[in-house]
Amino acid sequence: MAGRRGQATRQKLLDCLGKMLSTSPYRDVRVIDVARKAGTSPATFYQYFPDVEAAVLELAEVTLRESASLSELVAGRSWTGKAGRQTAEELVDGVLAFWRRHDAILRVVDLAASEGDRRFVRIRTRIQGAVVKPLAETIDGLQARGRGSGGGISSAALAGSLVTMLAAVSAQPKSLQSLGAKQTDLKPALTTLVHLGVTGRKPAA
Repeated sequence: MAGRRGQATRQKLLDCLGKMLSTSPYRDVRVIDVARKAGTSPATFYQYFPDVEAAVLELAEVTLRESASLSELVAGRSWTGKAGRQTAEELVDGVLAFWRRHDAILRVVDLAASEGDRRFVRIRTRIQGAVVKPLAETIDGLQARGRGSGGGISSAALAGSLVTMLAAVSAQPKSLQSLGAKQTDLKPALTTLVHLGVTGRKPAA
């Protein structure tokens, strides 16, 4: 284990890498560039990581750990009346904020996962699962009480579709704006879709 100074250097390398991923394509980032940005040498970088991919994987693992708090947006929340609207709004806000805050690393995770890298597939699945699992349980609970969207729709498929929708909207704000979807209109639209998907009804006024 590295000492306090070594841990600080390691974290600085990760921080610099994270910033570089937000402005440069993942495959264009080189060890020498990360080291230079961190004010150190490639040799120092290799003391902590075997290559850039290993450091990227570490950033992804950190994001995964932070995603655990997303389940709080769903677990134990009410979906009835005005409280249901508030739950849907806070779920939309929370998921969009998380995806935007971690946009750079999540784009890399999606890219690597789409290419079949199982390490990143696992991370993406678990990040999405932090919301999908409790949301599916909520839908199951509502359906068991004769409420919810019903219609024999799989709760996991429905929850997964809703979370994927939110993540996609978060990743493509400029494209949506160019198609006429204003940022101020997205939140109420997403809130309505999420509430409809979970409860089968429009949110209360």
